[in-house]
This record gives sequence, structure tokens and C-alpha cells, in this order.
Amino acid sequence: MPIACEFEYHKPKTLPEALALLSKHKGKAQALAGGTDLLVWLKEGLRSPEAVVDVKGLKELKKLELKGGALHIGARATFTELIESKIVREKFPLLWECSRTVASVGVRNRATLAGNICSAVPSLDGAPALLAYEALVLVQGPKGKREIPIGQWFTGPKKTALKNGELVLGVRIPLPKKHGACYAKLGRYRGEDLAQVGVGILAFADNEYRVSFCAVGPIPTRAKKIENALNGQKLSDESIHTAQELVPEEIKPINDIRSSKEYRLHMAKVMLERGLKAAVARLAGVGPAYGESVI
Repeated sequence: MPIACEFEYHKPKTLPEALALLSKHKGKAQALAGGTDLLVWLKEGLRSPEAVVDVKGLKELKKLELKGGALHIGARATFTELIESKIVREKFPLLWECSRTVASVGVRNRATLAGNICSAVPSLDGAPALLAYEALVLVQGPKGKREIPIGQWFTGPKKTALKNGELVLGVRIPLPKKHGACYAKLGRYRGEDLAQVGVGILAFADNEYRVSFCAVGPIPTRAKKIENALNGQKLSDESIHTAQELVPEEIKPINDIRSSKEYRLHMAKVMLERGLKAAVARLAGVGPAYGESVI
């Protein structure tokens, strides 16, 4: 399918040049990094920008490093690079597991975490890990730099807190204390598919839990009611049941081509139980290996 709309194409060599181009077009320009969503949307007529600003040449956006007690992920860092990173796998296993479920190998070779959150589709796999790890989105625009907590980033389906003329520079994730993690993703088949339900879980040694969902509401969210019910308690059948009873208060699934809302609600409860048990077991050094599906 050809791209039907006309637009200016720019490939700036510096960050100031890129920011100037985005500011010039006053919200009618699109940044291009991996392009795995943007190019599809251009072909389908879902986006018709005045200009496309290709940022693949900006060295400032390529970083992937642990520095100053936080993981810094530049806007050009791909999912493949996250998967291949020893630091991500060992220190941020939930992000590592989420990254492995994104689309196909070919897409992961190009798609970026920053692009994933900028697309802001409700089913995006990168969101549960970023929400659970309490990441910050780093942006820069005409009024300078700012940091946006990931919990405030998603404002609606395919909508974010990014303002006109701003560019996502990357994501910063504070280094967490020792934890176990699990990302449970339900798809219609094995292979490349968008999530019907996604559940991300962190379990800490002091019986603290963090739970996040995607694909079961207009935006990915933390499940604070479930967390409050679990925190301070050793995981048990009783505490899991209590958490499952709160699932309908945390998510708002819909009927669509991939699933019914009733099936999503039922499976969210099942996946919450399996994810919690896997995260706690992994914290103890047992349980399924990271990367092994619990569904």
C-alpha cells in the first residue's frame, strides 16, 4: 500500500536542528525513529503530517546505559537492543520480558521503546514494565526539557502528554531493589499478535507488589487497589483471591476483533494469579525461567 499523503522529509544532523523543525511546524510534524507504527499509519491515512523529521542520525538519542542509579534508554534504542542488554536482563527483567513479546524479530530490530509509548495504543507491550518500574519520560521542546512520570504520560488511546514541538529524548528508569518479575501476555496465537490482555508484576522481598495492565482499558495503568490489598502480605491463596476480586475495579475491557470483554476480564484474573506466583518464585530463585510464558 503506497503512502497517499504528501509531506516534507527532513533528516537533521543535530538535536537543535530537529527541535527547530518540530517547532516550526507547530504540531503538524511527526518524528521518525523506527517507523514501525508511523509508516503503517501514513499508508492507512491515519496520519497526514506536514513534515516528517527523521531522528535516526542523532547520536544523543542512542544511549542505553546504567548511570547515576538509573537506566537511561535513548529514543533510538530498539527492542532488540534491550533484549540483548545484560543490564536490562539482570536488573530490569520485567522490561526484558515485555520487550521479547513485541511483534516479530524484524519489527523489534527497528521499533524503539520511545516510539512504542509515543504510539500509545492501549495494548502496547512496553507500558506495563515502565509503569511498574515508575519510569520517567524525558522530553525537550521550545520551552526546554521536562520529565513526565509514565503514569501521567498516557492521556487516551493513541494520545500522550507530549506537547506540540516537543521531542522524546528517552526514558529513565530508577534502579529498583532486588525483585522478581513476570510479564504475562495473552494473544490469539503464538507468534506476532497484539495483546488481548497484558499483566506486568514486580514482587519485592518485603512483600511489596506492583501490578500493571495493558490492553484492558483506554490506557495502560497501574492497579493501585490490587497493590494496596497485596502489600505487606505474604502471597497466599487468600491474598490472591482478594486481588482477583478487585480486577473488575481496575480494568475496563471492551469487545473488539481480538476478544470479548468477558473473556478479557476472566483471563486478567487468571493471569494475575499466575504472574504473581511466577514473580514470587523467581524472586526466590526458583519458578519458570525468565522468558518462559506462564499462559
